[in-house]
Amino acid sequence: MPVPRAVANFNRRVTNPIQRLWAPHLPLFALIEHTGRKSGKAYTTPVTAFVEGDKIIVMLNYGQKSDWVRNIRAAGSAGVIHRGTHYKLTGPRIIPSDSPDLPRAAKLAFGPVADGALYATITKG
Repeated sequence: MPVPRAVANFNRRVTNPIQRLWAPHLPLFALIEHTGRKSGKAYTTPVTAFVEGDKIIVMLNYGQKSDWVRNIRAAGSAGVIHRGTHYKLTGPRIIPSDSPDLPRAAKLAFGPVADGALYATITKG
């Protein structure tokens, strides 16, 4: 069950601006750079992410209808900053929270909370 939208709205306005400072540098976090579907405006969203080789798994703590998820799915790509390195995210797809593609740590920490995960390929650049 995803976290309620009220919490997501609070985080968007209050905690995300603070998390943007450190999320692109820590191992289990990343900063997603995406463009609004309607506005065309550039956004950056801190997320919980697992990077394994050329794959990124981003937990959907607020559900699949979050704006950043819909923006990335509509565009088919996004930018990612993880541990100080820029990547291009391509081929996003949603996988269930019990998928064998999820790292064990993600299942243990976020399985009951997350509404699945965004699974994609990343390349440096």
